[in-house]
Amino acid sequence: MISDLPTMSAASGDVGTVHSAPRLWLRLEGATLFVGTLIAYATTGRTWWLVAVVVLLPDLFMVGYLGGTRMGALMYNVAHATPVPAALLGLGWWQHWPSLVAIALAWLAHIGLDRLMGYGLKYSDHFQHTHLGSIGHHPNHGAHTHDHRR
Repeated sequence: MISDLPTMSAASGDVGTVHSAPRLWLRLEGATLFVGTLIAYATTGRTWWLVAVVVLLPDLFMVGYLGGTRMGALMYNVAHATPVPAALLGLGWWQHWPSLVAIALAWLAHIGLDRLMGYGLKYSDHFQHTHLGSIGHHPNHGAHTHDHRR
């Protein structure tokens, strides 16, 4: 079960974060997902305002942090990982529901843009700790902000 996964702590340093070339590849993968889904979206015949609305919806799952970092990370990760929107995309394609296809593509575009910008999946110790490194500056996690490529 997802909630049984071990949590990361301040003492764990950069354990679980990606550095150097693999991090660049993951960001390139995000760019590819972002551009590819927008190109696919253009074929759906849906208006672009739908992208503007849907692309913001996954961030609403940050409300989970009101229930603590464990709940917040779980909710954030569900909304920022590809399985759910990919399943919706497949269902929409299979059932010939262009609106569901369009929504799923916009959701995947959000995920791709986040990865491109360096926003990764969250660990349960705090919001800034992601698999792509630390977001911003957090006083208890200075170890996450330096580069280990030396």
